[in-house]
Amino acid sequence: MLNIFKIALRNLFRYKRRTILVGLLIALGVVAVQVFVATSGSYKTLIVSQITDAMLGHIQIHKKGYLVSIENVPMNLNLNQHGVDKIESILKAMPEIEAYSLRIRLGGMISNFTETTNLRLYGIDPVREFKTVPLLPKRIMSGTAELKPGQILVPQILARGLSLKVGDPVVIIATNKDGSVNGKQFTVGGIVESAPGPGGRDGYIGIADAAEILRMDEPEISEIAVHVKHFDQLQTVNTALTKQLSKEVNNKGKPMFEVHTWEKLAPFANIAKMIDLLTVFIKIMLIAIVLISVLDVMMMSVYERTREIGTLAAIGTLPGKIVAMFVIEGGLLGLFGAIAGNVLSFAGVLAIRASHYTFSFGMKEGFVLDPSMRMGDVFFVSAVVLLVSILGSLQPALKASRLEPIKALRSV
Repeated sequence: MLNIFKIALRNLFRYKRRTILVGLLIALGVVAVQVFVATSGSYKTLIVSQITDAMLGHIQIHKKGYLVSIENVPMNLNLNQHGVDKIESILKAMPEIEAYSLRIRLGGMISNFTETTNLRLYGIDPVREFKTVPLLPKRIMSGTAELKPGQILVPQILARGLSLKVGDPVVIIATNKDGSVNGKQFTVGGIVESAPGPGGRDGYIGIADAAEILRMDEPEISEIAVHVKHFDQLQTVNTALTKQLSKEVNNKGKPMFEVHTWEKLAPFANIAKMIDLLTVFIKIMLIAIVLISVLDVMMMSVYERTREIGTLAAIGTLPGKIVAMFVIEGGLLGLFGAIAGNVLSFAGVLAIRASHYTFSFGMKEGFVLDPSMRMGDVFFVSAVVLLVSILGSLQPALKASRLEPIKALRSV
């Protein structure tokens, strides 16, 4: 086997220019995959963290049917205290859950006494909310995140339109589930950075203030946001939580609650899926590049070395050894390309990190790409390149092993 390995290595260096060109082509394919996976992964991680840790939370729990009407903020589909108690008992028993927050959602009007516009509000307990969405305090551009009773965090887009600043009085008007209208005066406690998408007009008040303005005898919770300890366990936690809550049914035997991860709640989830789909296409392109390159080189090698193959067969070399010689040659070609590609990819990723490339998302600017190559991706891509190189050299190798010695020796 060692001799076959030496012969394969010698044959690669026999045609140095061709070997280098094909190796570089494979390396460029590896670079395209690794750099794209690293940069798109960094972009996706940054944006997902902004959506989940600054607004939505990782998981949300609602009363069954709430989500389809969520844009209308339905008051009649809030969770009563009995339902909240059931959910909380399940959440507290799950060690994978780090924090959760009770929210009251309401739609209303905000007025600075000269102009009026619509907004949506979250009634929250700031301590629990900031544990569930830990990046929310960083969105507060001016003022404080303390959110005392009677204070409101106004979204930036509305603060600009109404010329509001911290300390200004405003009036919030809302309609409760019985159809009656109520108003309450608040003080602007802070200006919160507007979120991209429909959430750009969302403000925050204390949960007690929300219950008061909606004339609730006791808070009726619209949703419960959940933060898991490890984001990579999100689907596992979601499955377990859904299974637990599905046991709670109403008088008609239907589930009382519904559980959704952030993907079901944020439009960006579709962009994230497109990134994953593009990653798959890039990997398919890599496989095609490697397969075509190795197949072409090996077929040309068989054609140029027909007499050599005939000589080996004539002196008694077994067909299996001839196959092994070409397969090892193709595998070494793929291995060289993978090593060179990973080295170049590592350099490319370092260059991107050193450039401090920034981008904006919605109204938020200054996101800095911080790509990194994971060892899992390095091993996976290298293994794919090596496997495809071996498979690409297999057909020419079998063809070489089947050549008749007499005909092969007559070849010019």
